[in-house]
Amino acid sequence: MSISGAPQAGKVTISDLAHRLGISKASVSYALNGQSGVSEATRARVLALAGELGWYPSSSARALSHSRTDSVGIVLFRDPEQIGAEPFYMSILAGIEGVLGAHDMNLLLRMVDPGAVPDERMRDLAVYERWAGEGRVDGVILFDHVRDDPRPPLLDRFRMPYVRLGAGPDVLPSVRNSNVTVSQAVDAATVVEALRERGHRHIAVVSGPAGLVHEEQKTEHLSSHAASLGMTVVKCRSDYTADDGGTATIAVMAGLVPGSPEFPTAIVYGNDLMAVGGLQALKRLNLSVPGHVSVISWDDSILCRLSSPGLSALSRSVSEFGKNAAQLLLELIAGHEPRNIQARPGVLQARESLGRNLL
Repeated sequence: MSISGAPQAGKVTISDLAHRLGISKASVSYALNGQSGVSEATRARVLALAGELGWYPSSSARALSHSRTDSVGIVLFRDPEQIGAEPFYMSILAGIEGVLGAHDMNLLLRMVDPGAVPDERMRDLAVYERWAGEGRVDGVILFDHVRDDPRPPLLDRFRMPYVRLGAGPDVLPSVRNSNVTVSQAVDAATVVEALRERGHRHIAVVSGPAGLVHEEQKTEHLSSHAASLGMTVVKCRSDYTADDGGTATIAVMAGLVPGSPEFPTAIVYGNDLMAVGGLQALKRLNLSVPGHVSVISWDDSILCRLSSPGLSALSRSVSEFGKNAAQLLLELIAGHEPRNIQARPGVLQARESLGRNLL
């Protein structure tokens, strides 16, 4: 303490407050925690001094008193460089952090590179096991769901609350699980019908990695809805990167002559990065957009708006996905009933890359 009685630089403690006010540490604790045992006048003095000195409660002490960590976790099973380049993740994490920050909760983010995992079947399970065993988080948000996903059974075993982000409409909530659901069928219909209205009858779909449930559903619904309208679809897998999106485009288009029955007059890409890579590949093939080929991205972003030509895309409030997921998880942690939130359908933003089929 200084001569004036003010604490030295560093964290202000309950002892500091008690010493300054000439009361017991127990009285200060009662006042700060809203408990009985002190007069309202004393409580007001304690709170005023705490505000003046910049006192904050110890997060570890608060966690012990509530048997909680005040932290939620996210594990992204993706190449970290890929995540850094993809606007989707930045927008969704911003939405999550906005809700958590408003509730004074912390976000623990871990990235696991699939290339660094000896057995890909084990995925990122070790991280969840460690978090549960060490009591590091109160709950988690799950991304990128796969068939026979091993994460929900593991989290159920540890009795850890979790939210699936991007689950299908048929996925129901369970005891410690809520979901933000997305209808790939509705969005697929929006894209396919926009292409058919512009005269496209044979299209290509460049989707994301095999095994991801939402990519399988997206491709399935695009194909089935196109077939119901008398259209045909050729499909090719990619890995969400611009480079591989370009490679997939060349694999689909190389050697085909505009105007021939096999020539796709439109390409739908699974994300914005693949669509940007596809634009570059089409230029290298001397195919004009949209003169020879129309292009649509499943995700909208600033990349789509700044591309030349501007990329048509399905626009969704991605940050809203994150906000809804965070809100559902906080509800579960607080003991509320699990529930689902259905994400709003995407809206097609028609830009220069989408044109009528003139071939």
